Amino acid sequence: MPAKHLGAEGWRKPWSGPNGGACVEVMKLSDGRVALRQSTDPDGPALIYTPLEIEKFIQGAKAGAADFLLTRAEPNLTTSAGTAAERRAA
Repeated sequence: MPAKHLGAEGWRKPWSGPNGGACVEVMKLSDGRVALRQSTDPDGPALIYTPLEIEKFIQGAKAGAADFLLTRAEPNLTTSAGTAAERRAA
């Protein structure tokens, strides 16, 4: 759904940080669903989630299920010093 159809009032930036103003904005809709949009494109698309979907996402994030998004993947290359995992363990 286009975010502009949801209006300009009520959007919040709970995850905003030192990222140059580009962040996710959220709005709780009157029926309990949650809309998400990109702050740099306020008239662009909004993703709409049910209360259960948002609950499961937040629970999963708190439990660490999304932690893989926070780390950079290292190529698993073997060198004379061993693999990246072996070098970190040393």
